[in-house]
Amino acid sequence: MKTDIILAGVGGQGVLSVAAIIAQGAVKAGLQARQSEVHGMAQRGGAVLAHLRVADGPIPSDLVPQGGAGLIIALEPLESLRYLRWLKADGALVTAGEPFCNIDPYPDLTLIIKAIESLPHYRIIPAESLAKEAGLPKAVNMVMVGAASRFLPIPREKLEEAMADSFAAKDPSIAAANRKAFALGAGG
Repeated sequence: MKTDIILAGVGGQGVLSVAAIIAQGAVKAGLQARQSEVHGMAQRGGAVLAHLRVADGPIPSDLVPQGGAGLIIALEPLESLRYLRWLKADGALVTAGEPFCNIDPYPDLTLIIKAIESLPHYRIIPAESLAKEAGLPKAVNMVMVGAASRFLPIPREKLEEAMADSFAAKDPSIAAANRKAFALGAGG
């Protein structure tokens, strides 16, 4: 078994936290994980990309080959389209539906959504509203881990353990809100 994942967004959205939690969940499940990341030109607002490869055996490289990703997880819809050349023909795209308008003018969101909806396998998640419902607007990234969990070869409880470890040193209310954000993203 091997699953190659591209994670995309912009600086400040928590793309690298998503990659780390999925990788930790994979290790907790007895799988191997390799990750590579590219930070944007700016700490906040620049493109951020992470490659994550999960397998039940050795992984020869950190980088997902173009056309090799079974999953793209995007925290922003325009960024999801930027990396489509990495997606397998039968791969899935899971993206937050709300734009992060870091360029002016931001492209027409209707056209972006239409392009996403032309893919055979996609999920567009109202991540901001789910994070607010969880009680922590910054938890969009954990909503997205939950939303992507159905496409991952990692048991949900292992992802939840990795998330709990990641937030163990935080205020318990923050950890609880992130757990709720994950559950809302996963669909309950």
